[in-house]
Order: sequence, then C-alpha cells, then structure tokens
Amino acid sequence: MLPRTLTATLGLSVLAFSAQAEMAMPFALDWRFEGPSAPYFVAIEQGYFADAGLSVEITAGQGSLDAIPKVATGAFPVGFADINSLIKFLDQNPDAPVIGAMMVYDKPPFAIVGRRSLGVEVPSDLEGKTLGAPPPDGAFAQWPIFVAESGIDASTITIEPVGFPTREPSLAEGTVDAVTGFSFTSFLNTARLGVPEEDISVILMADHGVDLYGNVIIVNTDFAAENPEAVSAFLEAVAKGVVDTIADPAAAVAAIEPFNPAMDLELELRRLELALRDNIITEWVQAHGMGTIDPDRFANSLEQIRLTYEYQNEPEASLYFTDEFLPEGGFSLK
Repeated sequence: MLPRTLTATLGLSVLAFSAQAEMAMPFALDWRFEGPSAPYFVAIEQGYFADAGLSVEITAGQGSLDAIPKVATGAFPVGFADINSLIKFLDQNPDAPVIGAMMVYDKPPFAIVGRRSLGVEVPSDLEGKTLGAPPPDGAFAQWPIFVAESGIDASTITIEPVGFPTREPSLAEGTVDAVTGFSFTSFLNTARLGVPEEDISVILMADHGVDLYGNVIIVNTDFAAENPEAVSAFLEAVAKGVVDTIADPAAAVAAIEPFNPAMDLELELRRLELALRDNIITEWVQAHGMGTIDPDRFANSLEQIRLTYEYQNEPEASLYFTDEFLPEGGFSLK
C-alpha cells in the first residue's frame, strides 16, 4: 500500500538556526510520492533540510488543492498546491493566512493529449473531433481559456464526459480523438495502454496563450511572519533538491523508493523527466531563475481566470504570491 506519510526527523544543524534547532516544518504535498516529488526527497537524502536545522514531515495529498486548507488552518506551515485554486480560495476566504512563495511549475501541466493517427497534433485539429473530458478535471476547467486564446471553433467539437478511470482507455481505443488531462499523467497512462509514444501528441495549454501558472509552494503567513528565515531556508533546500534532480533524475527517483517501495521506478523516472522538461525547466526559469513569476503574465492570468470563475473581490496579485522569501532573481538551476 502506498505510504501516506513520510516523517524525516533530521539532525541538529550547526550552520543555521542554532537557537531554533530541529524546527518542525511539516510539508503537505499535492499528490502521491511519485517522480515529480523527487526534489523534496533528495533534499532529505542529501541533508539540505538538516543543514538548515529543519525537521521535515512530508505528507501525501489527494489533489492539487488539497494542501491549501491544510496550510491555511496552520496544520502545515508549508505545502504544494495549484496557484489557480489558491487564487479562488483566497477570493472566497480573503483573510486566510496563506500565500504562494515559490513557483515550481512555471508551466502548468494542463494539456490536451491526442493521437496523431486520429488527426490530432495542433489545436485546430480538434475541430470536428471528439474530446474526452472528466467534468471535474483540472485541465478541462481551463478549456474556455484555451478556446479563447487558441481561436479554435469550439462549436464543432463534441465534448464527451468520461470518468478518470476511462479517460486514457477511451483514447487508446479511439472512441475519443483526444482527452484533457495533466500532460505527464495522460501521456504516460496512454503509452502504458499500448499506444506508441510517437503516436501521442501533447498540446500544452501554456504553449497556446494560456498564461496560468501551475503548482507553487505555499506558506502559512502567520508562521512566515514569525519564522521568515526558516521559510527562506526551506525554499533554498528545495531548490538544491531541484538542482540535484536535474543533474541525475534516476538517482532522484531512487530517493523516493524507500518511502514508496511499490513504486515503478522506470515509470516514475519518465514522469519526472516529462515534468522537468515541460513544467519546471522553462525558458523563463532558465533566464530569470526558479521560483519567481513574471508580473505581467501573472496579471494576465488573473484576467484569464475571469473566463472560468466569477471573482467575489477584485483580484490583487500581491494577495496570492510573494517573492519575499526568495533570493533576488530566484534560484539558479546551474
């Protein structure tokens, strides 16, 4: 059975936080212990949290918004969540003490995954086709933005509601021409069903005008106000874990295995490689550092969200993200 909680009690650091040794920093993940979560396990394995005097507990989650209430209530000081869900949560709960502090998925994994043999390779190919979409799917939630930005004629596209368990099987069987989903998940699930990888097309919404960001490390603002150095040190340790993960993805995935023995190493390595390529190591990150955001893009993303959500309050970027705990220019991945 997949472990739900990983507790890593780390040793006293003589390098930092001498007065706050063994400071507890429980961390709420968005999902299971899979390939894309490797940097956090690398940070544990390599002692980066320990070097900062932090005692870290990593808990698996049940979805991209799962960590938000956990951090907002103070049950966890830090977590990992979809920033678009955070924006809506804070709009509905404006006094909640939670904010984004380090962008990880510069490009969100929201995607249309199709098959070239069924004629789907670029957005316009979807016209006249059938799109399989689970109604609660996070990628499908962005469909109106994708339609508006890509300029496709959605009236010619048949939306076929499918369940999560039948989404990729429907694509593999050809009963739908494409599906909405997270890029690395739907791609790999379809390939595992026997569809050749070269036949699978991935249309990242972020490559076609959707300016939304993806998952971000979030922090409880009450905790951060009392422990700003701890938050900065936590983020730095994560960044070191990312650098190591990029350098040796296979070793990074192996760092997860002790805590998820049933994990398919080959599958999770592939999932990690896709996440690194498509979501984390983007042109923006390579040029501007990891963790930061483009203010203009973020402002436009807040406007795009209006196509899928009616704000109760006028959105304000500073309510949802802060670079206060990041080094100037973000973290270098070199």
